[in-house]
Formats: sequence, structure tokens, C-alpha cells
Amino acid sequence: MIGRGPGTGATRVRTGRVVPSWSEPLAIAASRLVGGPLGRHALVGRSRFWTPLRVVLLLAVAVLALSWLGKAPCLQQYAGEDGTPALDWRNNRQYVAMCYSDTVPLYGIERLDVGALPYRDPWVEEPGTPSERTRYMEYPVLTGFFQWTNARLADGWLWLAERLPLPSALPVVVYFDISATWLALAWLAAVWAVCRLRPSRPWDAALVALSPLALVHVFTNFDALAVAAAAAGLLALARRRPVLAGLLIGIGGAAKFFPMLLLLPILLVGWRRRDVGTALRTIVTAVAAWGAVNAPVALAYTPGWWEFFRLNQTRPADPDSLYFVLSHFTGWPGFDGVLQPDQPPAVLNAVSLALFVLCCAGITVLALRAPRPPRLASLGFLVVAAFLLVNKVWSPQYSLWLVPLAVLALPHWRLLFAWMAIDALVWVPRMYYYLTPENKGLPPDYFLGTVLLRDAVVVLLCVLVVRTVLRPSTDPLRMFDRDDPDWPARPGRPRLPVIAAGGARVSVPTTSHPPRTP
Repeated sequence: MIGRGPGTGATRVRTGRVVPSWSEPLAIAASRLVGGPLGRHALVGRSRFWTPLRVVLLLAVAVLALSWLGKAPCLQQYAGEDGTPALDWRNNRQYVAMCYSDTVPLYGIERLDVGALPYRDPWVEEPGTPSERTRYMEYPVLTGFFQWTNARLADGWLWLAERLPLPSALPVVVYFDISATWLALAWLAAVWAVCRLRPSRPWDAALVALSPLALVHVFTNFDALAVAAAAAGLLALARRRPVLAGLLIGIGGAAKFFPMLLLLPILLVGWRRRDVGTALRTIVTAVAAWGAVNAPVALAYTPGWWEFFRLNQTRPADPDSLYFVLSHFTGWPGFDGVLQPDQPPAVLNAVSLALFVLCCAGITVLALRAPRPPRLASLGFLVVAAFLLVNKVWSPQYSLWLVPLAVLALPHWRLLFAWMAIDALVWVPRMYYYLTPENKGLPPDYFLGTVLLRDAVVVLLCVLVVRTVLRPSTDPLRMFDRDDPDWPARPGRPRLPVIAAGGARVSVPTTSHPPRTP
């Protein structure tokens, strides 16, 4: 690889790992607390136990523990007037303490507490009012059954706690803790996958492990499941296992749809690298896996299965979206004006879809005209970021989708930590916006202003990623590593020489396919 020795300005060729305390300003500054950057003659890789992967996973465990503690105030209970314990969300505790998690209210709203089977068993919302309607589980299939399974595990734990000396609590608290355990394991799997995807830059995975977004949102909803599946799918693809990659991406798409967005980048990179067979095997397997998971539920409980799609069609622009921000600050009534209950915002839906299609078309042109085949992580980040920016909903936990992709595409520590910190801090005015000024909360301007700032930073990241695609010499991975570590190398094919900083070329033994000229 190409690296810089501490205190030197010369670029030189080394073997082994990239040393962050030589190349990353944030790591250089942080290293001063422990004696400065790694020494030029230091022994690296001699510890049998404290490998980079284990250190990074330990950091992730520490962040996940702090994340659970952040949600803990919403798990407190008190004795009601009749002496029975109840969850203490009095005086808007969930917003004041900023500990809100969808997991807690959904336990009762979706009747998980009484054993209702998702997609089969409906409930009536707002009965006896003009807004009365029949509702079903509103999440994709795997996420719905994930919730149901955890509710049944909570029932089993409470049954055992009555007979054995086991800790116990309210059913919803036990349910949250069981769900949090699986979500934490899923996030650790995502960290592991990112670390394995960057064998020469294992410390980049620390950006995922220490992400402020993980600190705030891993337990806000269930998105860590899809993030883990997507990251593991990318790892399987890099290891020349396209069928397994497609299976993981399809399963992730059955939990949250976003992993399926990676299929377009896979197709584009496969086309540019003249490896369409690998791309098609991955795509076909992903679609088949998604269909195999959804088909039984869709056929047996069609209205319940359709609820996820119906809800997404009828939802108006959420406060997290640029459409809502524009409407608030300008007084614009929106594309559809005032909507009636359950009336879908047809024009907004069409505009959002059209903008995303245009973004995908632009990314396709970028991929086809790039001087070298773009990296899969770069295109994946652009597609997912474009989806979030033009979508009518950007729920706070959706930002987790971008974390592994951003680290893989643009491993600049200071920049990514700044973005993740800004995105995580959106949670503060969001909670006090929901509290409302009447309850000593904040007016919407503070929250919507931070949403605009968050979106602006994501746009900046997109611009920088586009720059690395158009100018490969600015790509950190192509300066220090092989052509595309996220795509399986083809045996017997020479790889292009690595472009070093300043435009110098360094001969590196390679096996990947040379770029296709546009």
C-alpha cells in the first residue's frame, strides 16, 4: 500500500495496513492523548488477541451500551393508583428525556401484547369516530414477524420469571430489552462486515462502531436488521459469493426495503467491469429471496400484507422531508393542497418518484461516463442518499442506512464524524418539536432548520463522492488499496496501477478487470 511516515511529507510504498495516525487528521490529533502517532519502527499486528476487529467490536459494544442507557428513562415504571405497575411516560417523559423508541408504543398499538398475528389479525383505529379504519401490521414482513417473535419471547421470559429467580419487569420493558439485544447483534454484524470489507483499513470500521447515529438510533426502530443484511451482502459479493449476496440483500429488503436499492449500483458496476453475470446472479437471487419471504404472507393475508404499501401511499410529507420544510418556511400548501383523511397525496407521490428516477438516471450516466469503473460503495451511497433526499419521509433512524455506505465510499474521518454528529443532533429539536411550545418545547423552526442543515451536509457528501468517481486520484481507496475491494476480483486479469497522491503511479500486483472505456 501507499502510506506516509509520521512527520514526513513523502509518499512511500509499504505493505500491511493503512495507519490512521499517519494519514487521518482526526486520528493524528486523537493520538496525541496517548503519545502521538504510531512510530516508524513500531511492530504492528503482533498482538494475538487485541486485533483491530476485536477492538472495533469492543468500541461498538460500548456505544451500544450507552445507546441502551439513553433509552432507559423510557423504561421506568411506577405504581398506579390501584397499585399496579405502569410504564412511566407521564409528563411527556419520552420527549423531555429524548428517549423515545417506536418499539415501546408499537407493542400495544399493534396488539403484540395480546398475541395478535401480524398481517392476519387486524384492529380498529379510532373506533366510533369519522376516522375509524381497520389497521394491520404496518412494517415489511420480516420486521413484522421480528416484533411478534420478540413479544412471544417476552411472554416466555415472564413465564419463567414466575417460577425461577430471574429479573422481571413490565412486559413491554422485557419486550424492548429482547428486541434491543437482537438489534445490537445486528449492528455488531454490520461493523464486522465493514471491517472485513477493508482488510487494509480495518480502523475505518471504527467510524461505524463509534457513530453518533448508532448511539442515538440503533434502538429507535428496527432498521439495524436491514443495515446488517446489506453490509453482509456486500461482503459476500466481495468474497465472490453472488448468490449469498443476493440472498442477504433480498432478506434485508424483506425487513426494510432499502437494501434493494443496492441492486442498481450492482448492475452498473457489473456492466462497467464486464462482469454482468455476477451482477445478474446477485440481482435475480435478491429478487427471488424477497419474493420467497413475501409470497406466503401476500397470498394468505393479502390485506394485511398490503398495509405497508397502502400506508406509504397515503402518508403526507413528514416533517423530516424537504417538501414539509419548504411548505413551512414559504407557506406553500404543497403539491396536493389540503388532504382529506386517508386521501393519498397523489401529486407528491408522483413528484417524489419522478425525482428519484431522475437521480438514478443521473447516477447511471455518471457510472457509464466515469474514467474508471466506479466503486460499488460509491454508487450505493449515492443511490440511497438520493432516495432519502427526495423521499417524502426521512424517519430519524433511516440515517443508519447511510453509515456503512458512507464509511466504505468516503472514509474521511473528520468529515463523516461531523455529518453523523449533525444528523444525530437533529434528534434534540425533533423531540422538543413534538413536545410543542405549549409544553415548554420548541417551535418547528429549530427542528426544520436542523433538517435543512443535515440535508445540506448529505448533499456535500454526495458531491465529494461524485468527485471521487470522476477523479479516481482523489479516492482514498484508490490511492491506498486495490481497484475496488467491494467487487469480486476476476482471476487472471491485470489490475490498473494504483494512482498515488500527486498523480504518481505505483505498480501493484493486481487481479481485477481493467476499466471499460466509456
